Amino acid sequence: MDYRCIFCLDNILLVGKKINLMHSFDFKNRTAIVTGGAQGFGLDVAKRFLKSGAKVFIWDIDEKLLKSAIDEEKNPNLFYKIVDISNYQDVEKNVAEITSKTNIDILINNAGITGPTGPLWEYDVDMWNKIVQINLVGTFNCCRAIVPNMIKNNYGRIVNVASVAGKDGNANASAYSSGKAGAIGLTKALGKELADKNIAVNAVTPAGAKTRILDQMSKEHVQRMLSKVPRGRFLEIHEFTSLVCWLSSQENTFSTAAVFDISGGRSTY
Repeated sequence: MDYRCIFCLDNILLVGKKINLMHSFDFKNRTAIVTGGAQGFGLDVAKRFLKSGAKVFIWDIDEKLLKSAIDEEKNPNLFYKIVDISNYQDVEKNVAEITSKTNIDILINNAGITGPTGPLWEYDVDMWNKIVQINLVGTFNCCRAIVPNMIKNNYGRIVNVASVAGKDGNANASAYSSGKAGAIGLTKALGKELADKNIAVNAVTPAGAKTRILDQMSKEHVQRMLSKVPRGRFLEIHEFTSLVCWLSSQENTFSTAAVFDISGGRSTY
């Protein structure tokens, strides 16, 4: 008998029989916020949450992409808001709207920008501050506004999307590396502060993946990133999503204040 397999993102087809390739998580009766949720990593995580029964709010600043995501999914449990995470008042207002109706169980701090590449001593000061403001301060703003609701309900899962750049420090990307390094430090501190509660705070540090964020970088910088990955390829989005879903689930009852590497062997610690 011919047992050739056809692989796709969600399933394996084996001689006409459909087998679920991905682990199934139970997010029924859970509410999640995914920042930077209109595309790439964030949208894929949001879709997986929806398939697993969650109510999902995707936050982004690109209204066109947000509406496109809503139109594509056509899921009554998917909602969107235009939110500038670098503005605490904007974050606080939108959190209050949600918590007036439901608890927030899951926060995925995924929004981020890389900015241009170049040596630190030539870097535009305003752009440097903007990158850190979004990648680090934006993560703080969301945690600051949402954690009190999680404490009140003694349940929460927070995943901060950092980067291998925050661990290694990428040349010509000092702002991005600094912001993501700060997000790692924030994760460890907040995770320890909440360790006596049923709230887990973890970070993931992906290497490069084929998302629109690569469009912000020069071809030379992208190739340099790829050359550092022992696996010899970029991260697949569904691989990232599977890790984030486990960290966001009730199955993760012990891991907190930790950094989960998903760099294809690039990181040394």
